[in-house]
Amino acid sequence: MCSIVGLQGKVNAGDIVKMLKSSKYRGPDASGIYLDEIHENIDLDDFSDDGEYQIAFGHNLLSVYDLNDRVSQVQPVGNGNLVVVFNGELYNFRTIRNLVNKVGVEAEIRSDAEALLHLIDFYNNGDLLKAVQMAIRLIDGDYAFAVWDGENLAIARDQLGVKPLFYAENDDLKGFASTRDALRKVGFSEIETLKPEHILFNWEDIAPAQPIHEKIFEGDVSKIDKLLKLSVSKRIEGLYEVGVIFSGGLDSSYLAMLLGEISENIGLKIKLYAVGKEGSHDIEAAKYAAKFLNLDLKICEVTEEMLREALPSVVKAIGDDNLMKVGVGLTTYFATKMVAEDGLKVAISGQGADELFGGYKRYLESFVNDTLNYDIRHDIANMYHVNLERDDACSMLNSVELRLPFLDKNLVELALNIQDNKKIVSMHDEMRKSILRKLAFEEGLDYEIAYRPKKAAQYGTGIDKILRKKILKDTDISQYLE
Repeated sequence: MCSIVGLQGKVNAGDIVKMLKSSKYRGPDASGIYLDEIHENIDLDDFSDDGEYQIAFGHNLLSVYDLNDRVSQVQPVGNGNLVVVFNGELYNFRTIRNLVNKVGVEAEIRSDAEALLHLIDFYNNGDLLKAVQMAIRLIDGDYAFAVWDGENLAIARDQLGVKPLFYAENDDLKGFASTRDALRKVGFSEIETLKPEHILFNWEDIAPAQPIHEKIFEGDVSKIDKLLKLSVSKRIEGLYEVGVIFSGGLDSSYLAMLLGEISENIGLKIKLYAVGKEGSHDIEAAKYAAKFLNLDLKICEVTEEMLREALPSVVKAIGDDNLMKVGVGLTTYFATKMVAEDGLKVAISGQGADELFGGYKRYLESFVNDTLNYDIRHDIANMYHVNLERDDACSMLNSVELRLPFLDKNLVELALNIQDNKKIVSMHDEMRKSILRKLAFEEGLDYEIAYRPKKAAQYGTGIDKILRKKILKDTDISQYLE
């Protein structure tokens, strides 16, 4: 995970530096800029350039990989007339690299950004849009990227919007960035979100032919478990240690159990991170589940004082004072703060399971009204601005990358096409997520964990109660949006 920024029009290099400085926490390990040429490993406090440019890119690096054949590389990266800035992960990096090498590209490819660059270059026969569309069909990952060929600019975002991408324009400039704040720093006020799977080509929004949430086929229930295991495996490849945002509920416990099984073969170190006020539902559930799974657990017992201190940064990062979003955002913030304190850069989250498998209580009404499939597809299509941008913003305040196995594109496509009555079995099914609970229990998860009732993070942690009964009595949190 990193931070990418870009400007086109009458570009002053100082503006790119301002944007990078505002989002440096997303990529604290290195910075680079493209201004007619690539400048690597620059010092943002020292860099000076008075020139005016047609286009400029910037990148802040969060270094995750340091392997013999794969590294987290300083960007932008270039080849011939192509320049790329990339934020995210390619889970099929080695497949893409091998494919590119097989078709005659002799360049040494050691990073995701380089793999994407050479894949686009291979398909680019004077039509950059088509080349990007072809590349996107082949890559498997969570990403936002921009590519410039000297004349045309293409900006793209992954199928579910796991990685953020915002854009804006005024009379003199057009710009994009991983954060809204980076765009505000250079004078933009009306800021848009690039929708998942969309490509902004020369600032024209190009929609996908068929979004992932509209694909319809007969789903095979027996493949869910296999696809989830594969998704988890892809997301920890190349890592030595990983954290898990942990509540002791079904979703995070199932993922932790699968990680534990994988670790037996590759020596992966796993640590669980739970948040809540002393004695809260989530803390007690996490203790029980961690003991059952035999995994290390670290707990952050939040207090009113801690919440008051974190609120300004979290509300600003989210860009919203909605109490539900703030409560969940604070949970993510404190969990990833512990992850960062332990020196980890990647954490696994169970986000997406409730949407895919009918976990929310409101889905009971959808089931009764025979609209469950429609409502789930609608929620998946809108997760990017309801949940994903919030979680990304709060985790990246601590320079921690979230990875979401339930939102693997293959698993999502399958789960969306599983029959409604496999997710909710009747109008009286208060547990919901029936198929996922059954799979987790059959795979070895304790019955009490697999069939533990859902409790939303802001309630299970007790954070919502502290906010409502104490903090909101004397604090208007909307002030932190200014």
